[in-house]
Amino acid sequence: MLRKQLMILMLVAGVWSLSASAQRPGGGGSGGGKPGGGRPGPTPRSTPSTAPRPNRTPSAMGSPSSPDLPSAPITQHADQESKVEFRTETVLVQVPVVVTDKSGNHIHNLAKDNFRVFENGKEQKVAAFEEIVANTSRVLSNPPQPGEFSNISLASRQPRSVTVVALDTVNTPFLDQAYARKELVKYLANNVDSSQTLGLVIISSKGLRVVQGLTSDPTALLQILKKLSGDLPEMHNLDTDVEAAAAAGDGSGLLMASNPITTQSTLSDFISQGDVLYAQFKQENAIETTMRAFLGIAWSLSGIPGRKSLIWATGAFPFYLDSPSTVPGGRLSVLYERAMQVLNDAEISVYPVDVRGLVNYSPAADVTARRAASGPAAMQQLMSRSWLQNAKIDTLRDFAEMTGGRAFYNTNDLAGSFKRAADDSSSYYMLGYYLDTKNDMPGWRQLKVKVDQKNTEARARNGFLVTNTTMNPELTRIADIGFALTSPFGATGIPVVMRWQEAKPEEMKKLDAKNGEKKDPNKKAVGFALHMPGEALTVEGTRNQLDVDFVALATAAAAKDGTAADEIKQTLKGSLSAENVAKLRGHGMSYSNVFELAPGKYQVRFVVRDNLNGRIGSLSAPLTVN
Repeated sequence: MLRKQLMILMLVAGVWSLSASAQRPGGGGSGGGKPGGGRPGPTPRSTPSTAPRPNRTPSAMGSPSSPDLPSAPITQHADQESKVEFRTETVLVQVPVVVTDKSGNHIHNLAKDNFRVFENGKEQKVAAFEEIVANTSRVLSNPPQPGEFSNISLASRQPRSVTVVALDTVNTPFLDQAYARKELVKYLANNVDSSQTLGLVIISSKGLRVVQGLTSDPTALLQILKKLSGDLPEMHNLDTDVEAAAAAGDGSGLLMASNPITTQSTLSDFISQGDVLYAQFKQENAIETTMRAFLGIAWSLSGIPGRKSLIWATGAFPFYLDSPSTVPGGRLSVLYERAMQVLNDAEISVYPVDVRGLVNYSPAADVTARRAASGPAAMQQLMSRSWLQNAKIDTLRDFAEMTGGRAFYNTNDLAGSFKRAADDSSSYYMLGYYLDTKNDMPGWRQLKVKVDQKNTEARARNGFLVTNTTMNPELTRIADIGFALTSPFGATGIPVVMRWQEAKPEEMKKLDAKNGEKKDPNKKAVGFALHMPGEALTVEGTRNQLDVDFVALATAAAAKDGTAADEIKQTLKGSLSAENVAKLRGHGMSYSNVFELAPGKYQVRFVVRDNLNGRIGSLSAPLTVN
């Protein structure tokens, strides 16, 4: 009897969903996954490159008169947020510009008057101009003095060409990950020399992992890369039709109204609804993981002068962009806006490389498809997949242009794509203008750079987000520090040098006063000192304001749950006299404090945040207390 009631409930749910499907067009959107393989083989692969660029508006993609066309998902946009409250009236917008001839060769010796910058169609006065040619000398490390630890990895402060390759296992089908590694090995073996500075990271479901820090030794990268293995993506075991429905916001697109209602098909539809909900959950995880990875990479490179190239070997962007002002919504919007801001501030251009190569999205070529549709339903399924593939490519291209990079897709020559992306940072021009802070409307500010030189091409980021998140560092203060404490990277926005030292008498007095009679006789005082160069910290306004957070977290090496053994938090905030400003600029800033720890081994994380501009410096150091 119970089984019969359950069956009736499932049938009712299935029929209701089928009815809803008949009233609205099916879903389509962005996501990973690919039916069939993506590599050269005996069967030629089709490509959507000749298909027209899909219209980005839901009304054009689907309507009651065209029920077979997939509708674009409803998206949120930055211009729907509250008016911007600027923390300062002076905001310098910096725009790196790569200028090449029609053959891709860099153009040098242009003057300021050769450039014109437009924001939302209005020409801006260029207030800063510089041509930058990256340093091509071999990377020299900057080893700290004995007993010291530092987040400064390079000895020279000259701009240099830096390329970081991010292998994305979160948004890339498993089999395509192997081909991406193979093509990267080919690129490194044939194109890289000691004049290039490279790094390699992996974006996985467990977070960001450093495989190789910045190096000029391609042999070291090759050896490590050949030993790497793949990881299951977030959308593992979810077919393309489920991903499309999840991106659209519901599962009605999976239910083919033209199919006869049978017990078997209705049960399958009922199960598919659960798959869609699960896919939406996994998609949200992919967005967070990807954006946190970009934030960590940007922070790690923020202290290195010059334009950097981030080659993102991926299978898809984790969410659908119908315009540059699109944000993921909810709590993820703040993370996304902050990551985009830090990428721009660090002068990082993203170069997505679609490692899926040429894609055949036909259901007939997809061995993972849940069931084959027939008649009009088959056409609806094909249209949804076609739109999904085109939207996926458009989104990668849009994201690249938003950061000043370019996307590579519909090609199996990934090694050639890697090379073209790495060449861009060898030389460029840096333009700057002051933002009109009287315009407090949130959203995307479109940028356009024109060069008064024949037969040239100029490439710069096509805009930037102006929101309270991007303009007011105070809003992300707590989140920034929390992320910096757990990130596998050291942030370099503020150079920091740390050394262990004996606790000072005045520090011991403060510690004794704090503990009183509760002092633990088994714990020992361990002192430390941090030093930051004066030019790395902001002194603002006529009152010479300074606002800096210091956080230190000591965790026992054996503590698997990450519980802190001791934590120090302090903010230095106030106005400096002209004399103290001069001392700061000449000698830098020092900060010292004391841990109270029991004997044992610890890993200690230090974070320094300039709250006036949001820049961060962080590093980790081991500690043994005897």
